[in-house]
Amino acid sequence: MLTGTIDRNGGSGTAGRKVAVAGVALSDCGRVDDATPYALHAQAARRALADAGLTPDVVDGFASAGLGTLAPVEVAEYLGLRPRWVDSTSVGGSTWEVMAAHAADAIAAGHARAVLLVYGSTARADIKAKRRTSNLSFGARGPLQFEVPYGHSLIAKYAMAARRHMHEYGTTLDQLAQVAVQARQNASRNPDAMFRDPITVDDVLSGPMIADPFTKLHCCIRSDGGAAILLVADDLLPDCAKRPAWILGTGEHVSHTTMSEWDDFTVSPAAVSGRLAFERAGVTPDDIDIAEIYDAFTYMTLVTLEDLGFCAKGEGGAFVEKGRLRHDGELPTNTDGGGLSAQHPGMRGLFLMVEAVRQLRGEAGPHQIHRPDGSLPELAVASGTGGWFCSSGTVILGRD
Repeated sequence: MLTGTIDRNGGSGTAGRKVAVAGVALSDCGRVDDATPYALHAQAARRALADAGLTPDVVDGFASAGLGTLAPVEVAEYLGLRPRWVDSTSVGGSTWEVMAAHAADAIAAGHARAVLLVYGSTARADIKAKRRTSNLSFGARGPLQFEVPYGHSLIAKYAMAARRHMHEYGTTLDQLAQVAVQARQNASRNPDAMFRDPITVDDVLSGPMIADPFTKLHCCIRSDGGAAILLVADDLLPDCAKRPAWILGTGEHVSHTTMSEWDDFTVSPAAVSGRLAFERAGVTPDDIDIAEIYDAFTYMTLVTLEDLGFCAKGEGGAFVEKGRLRHDGELPTNTDGGGLSAQHPGMRGLFLMVEAVRQLRGEAGPHQIHRPDGSLPELAVASGTGGWFCSSGTVILGRD
């Protein structure tokens, strides 16, 4: 039987103290005009603790990033927590998978028994209220100053990478569009998804151009929302309310920040984080039942599937165009609708793990996934990407 444990010689693996996810939750998401980011953090945290059947006094570890001058100290204080272990790692959208790896290591080593990971953002409401504008340049100091004069916005960096994949492997716009279409099909079954109306490949291709080759529907939505998960040592599980999901293996990797330092635009850092996570979990991509993959843009899904080993390099286009990502496909992917249709409040990495755990527990409601024999999923992968393929964190979760 697989166990969520820690190998102290190589990261999360199969020897040592077992670590599980005991509670998961989302705050109100989508359009939340009357809340602050702190309030969304608190709402998600309260709900995750209630989901686990535990009280705040059990939490002795805390991880948060992206809010406050002294993150995560300010958020911990707002939540009334005084943790003895903290993490504020900030590597973009993959932050939460990387934090989960660090938290699992800390629990295994006995530095904490219960670590709360929490995130909240009013990214949509802030723009609507003109409280801030999007940061498209990501700074004009340091290494990035050499790209800013040429208009290298975040989306432009992703667009360049997508064009390179199209050039190298013949990937087509129709294939990229299929990622958005199938995400929306999955979202149509999720009553909490922000956008549920069906779309077609033609809808994607005919939309307004944002950054060649990405039209509007190739890009993630902008929402408000928060999420939280509670990781615990196995000796706390008798006090928990629900069946846990085990942390079986994790991996993390950073690649580049300057585009000229990226060795290959068609390879993401998930090629390393995924390999490490699968090796440490003792499973292979063929064993995985569902995949939750960061999808700020359609190309992210496609190339991450390749780099995690679900298909060979260059075959991502053919892989996605067969409907494999749908709820009834061979590899249900972004089962809640993903960042392309469900929610994307700035950084979505924590939402990937919430959805994976709910699916493993059989708590996803109308969009619950079942295996061909009717049983619940046994294994899930959550893989986050940060920056413009600058970082990656991958977590393998299992029911047993």
